[in-house]
Amino acid sequence: MNTVYLKLIKDISKYIPLSKEDIRTISESFSSITIPKNTMLEVENTSTKYLYFIIDGYVRVFYTKEGEERTTQINCPSGFITSFQSFITNSKAYDNVQTISECNLLRVTKDSLDKLNKNVKDWGIYGEKIYEQALIYNEDRTRDMILLTAEERYLKLMKTQPDIIQNVSLQYIASYIGIKPESLSRIRRQITF
Repeated sequence: MNTVYLKLIKDISKYIPLSKEDIRTISESFSSITIPKNTMLEVENTSTKYLYFIIDGYVRVFYTKEGEERTTQINCPSGFITSFQSFITNSKAYDNVQTISECNLLRVTKDSLDKLNKNVKDWGIYGEKIYEQALIYNEDRTRDMILLTAEERYLKLMKTQPDIIQNVSLQYIASYIGIKPESLSRIRRQITF
């Protein structure tokens, strides 16, 4: 097995046992790709082709409204990212998926994912765990956007995902926490004093 698949196999193995045959089937279902920084992986108003598992690098999901980009996700905690509604329903995407650094990714089509569900024992259990993580992540994010101040959202991001603070541009972090870059600069100055 190619070592690029180890992170995915390790993640799956936390939830379900895998046979050698299962590992081979999973490795054959996902393709490994290296994508340059600022590459659009999926584009709004088109049908999403792939679900991505992030080996390394940073990916964001964003909407565009009135010419302004609004980032909704940066590297989901499960490691999987895409325009989920479009991917699951084969409908046109409302959002965009873009690399914000060079990325090593594994990607899988919906058909291949459906075959994994049939051919890998307990794959459904793993899928449920990923969906649970996504639901919790989205619920937490919605609550934070409603109840926390911009400074509190930034401080939480610093605590829970410091790698994003260190590796993602302020422009995208500001968009992710729902403020303008100049407001984030002001918050950062206040925090350091």
